[in-house]
Amino acid sequence: MSYSVTPVGFVRSCFKEKFAIPRQPQLAPAARGVLELVAPFDQPQAIEGLEQVSHVWLLFLFHQALESQPRLKVRPPRLGGNQSVGVFATRSTHRPNGIGQSVVKLEKVEPGRLWLSGIDLLDGTPVLDIKPYVPYADCVPTAVNQIAAAAPILIPVTWCDEALSAAHTHTLRLQEPLVALIEQCLAQDPRPAYQQPTPERRYGTRLWDLDVRWHYPQPGQICVLEVQPT
Repeated sequence: MSYSVTPVGFVRSCFKEKFAIPRQPQLAPAARGVLELVAPFDQPQAIEGLEQVSHVWLLFLFHQALESQPRLKVRPPRLGGNQSVGVFATRSTHRPNGIGQSVVKLEKVEPGRLWLSGIDLLDGTPVLDIKPYVPYADCVPTAVNQIAAAAPILIPVTWCDEALSAAHTHTLRLQEPLVALIEQCLAQDPRPAYQQPTPERRYGTRLWDLDVRWHYPQPGQICVLEVQPT
């Protein structure tokens, strides 16, 4: 038996590629975007009352990770990429139906648009449904997850003077908290856990309309080298 679903909207996100996207929502509060609703859900009636809500659940498609053959076991980054566990014990992007979920902060509600922060969503992500976060039901104080018992340990992020100056300039142009966004994302150490980079190795990603480059001057530390328009 099969079913079909249709997106209610698409996310316009600060993340233009998958690398360096936080592995969970809310880990980078400066990560912002807009959910643009499509007809008929772009009508005011569809979001009436949502202004009373601070956070929402988004059900979405991992549109760049859809697979024809389901995986029964995956290697989550949280375990270093070397240990495999059952797919249903993880939040891996390799899902049987490619469905993900994130709880994000609702910054502003407009007809046809929801302004979001704390996102972990790639630009262009199709959203299948929106549900209000209900604190008394969704927060479970006694919940246990031994695979991911605590948030990732953050590593220090430093800057080259030129890169920091450029980031401040583009912050004013974009009217976005760019320095905080870069620091919050890189502090989670986006490299694959099995890699032991030398200081000469360069990493990069795209945030908004910018290329961000960095390296590891020593283990457990990142230095931002460049922030340039793409």
